Amino acid sequence: MSTPDSAQAGTRRLVQVNYRKYDGSLHWNLRMHRLGEDEHGIWLGLPADSVMRKGHNPEIAMAEAHVLLFPREAWWTAAFNAAPRSTEIYCDITTPPQWPSPDEVTMVDLDLDVLLRRSAPGPILVDEDEFAEHQVHYGYSADVISSAQESAGWLMDAIAAARGPFDGVHRGWLAMVGGAA
Repeated sequence: MSTPDSAQAGTRRLVQVNYRKYDGSLHWNLRMHRLGEDEHGIWLGLPADSVMRKGHNPEIAMAEAHVLLFPREAWWTAAFNAAPRSTEIYCDITTPPQWPSPDEVTMVDLDLDVLLRRSAPGPILVDEDEFAEHQVHYGYSADVISSAQESAGWLMDAIAAARGPFDGVHRGWLAMVGGAA
């Protein structure tokens, strides 16, 4: 883990996180603390009882602390949730995260998700039906479809093998926001 960004001084920068749908409409959005950066990408986090919202709907409280990883040039993001949340890892297949400024990250949610439940022996791929429906509805290009499918396959393998950012490195970042894996 790299030296956290301004963590010692307690002045963590807030970053606006905007997941959008393929038509540009706002999807999940929240403000998170920038924790730092390592070889896997940029890590943001929130303590327990922080809020997020879907589109412009009312805020939803998240009971457990969690961290998000935004890898460089990959077609996914990963959320690592503190216990006792049943989903330990939740990866959204997205377009590569873009940073219009140091205080904002945005990407397009492409529907497919790879997740690992604490009680499960391995990862599962979900929302394949939504992905198929939105290919038609939004007109996903062949490149977008293949990149999303390749990323989902890579994530399934990496999580199952506890490889890369799924080898437990998230625990140090999660501890920074008061969460225990």
